Amino acid sequence: MSSRSERLQPAVDQAQRRQKDALQRLAEQQQKLAAGEQQLEELKRYRREYAISDGGLTVSALLNRQQFVERIDQAIAQQGHLIERLQRQLEAARQRWLQANARENALDSVVERLRTQEQQREQRLEQAEVDERMQHRKRRIGTP
Repeated sequence: MSSRSERLQPAVDQAQRRQKDALQRLAEQQQKLAAGEQQLEELKRYRREYAISDGGLTVSALLNRQQFVERIDQAIAQQGHLIERLQRQLEAARQRWLQANARENALDSVVERLRTQEQQREQRLEQAEVDERMQHRKRRIGTP
């Protein structure tokens, strides 16, 4: 018959897998957010550089430039919305990891407590057996 700690081990293993999966998803979300933020900064830098250079252009060229800058502004706004969504997803992934981590820690604690109790029980049984043998031996020695 298996002990309670052994019977709980599959749940512990599953909790560990879930925690690792949640941690992996958290890392992926962090990478996505970092990439999105980097892209936003590149768009903003490109817009600044493009807005600065305006020497000797015709009216139609200025209109084209203005339309292009507006498209860049739209891309910046869209990227900002994407970053907000990625931040929400990152926070959700962080919460899932925190929950998975807490569950794994709780199960680890329960299993560790059970193992300690099982070891103490085993030690008491062994001590009782030793005591019983000693009493039995004393009886044999004391008997003529």
